[in-house]
Amino acid sequence: MKLKILPPTLRGDKRYLAFEVISQVPLPRDDLIYIIWESCLKFHGECETSKFRLWVTRSWDLNSNSSSKSHFYLKGILQCNRGDEEKVRGALCLINNYKGKQLVFHTLGLAGTIKSATQKFIKPSP
Repeated sequence: MKLKILPPTLRGDKRYLAFEVISQVPLPRDDLIYIIWESCLKFHGECETSKFRLWVTRSWDLNSNSSSKSHFYLKGILQCNRGDEEKVRGALCLINNYKGKQLVFHTLGLAGTIKSATQKFIKPSP
């Protein structure tokens, strides 16, 4: 028997947070996911964090065009439930180090679709 997909009317609404990370060490995608989850777990606990439905949908490494290797830049889009955006933002702003190196998270903006988050905050047109 084939499983049925949940219709769009019964699915929860999602919001997309565009963010930027500036770090002293290069961050692979797995480390980025770990950092975000750890921050949310420490600040809100397991029960509350499970309701956020966090997912890193996209990430862009911006280090290829920079000549300075003292800082590494990364942009990405984080999916979360509608209504929990401020809680996720609060947890992200508490991130300040990883493996003894300094790290800064900037929330660039909030959007309803991945396309609009990318166009507005990640790759703005000139």
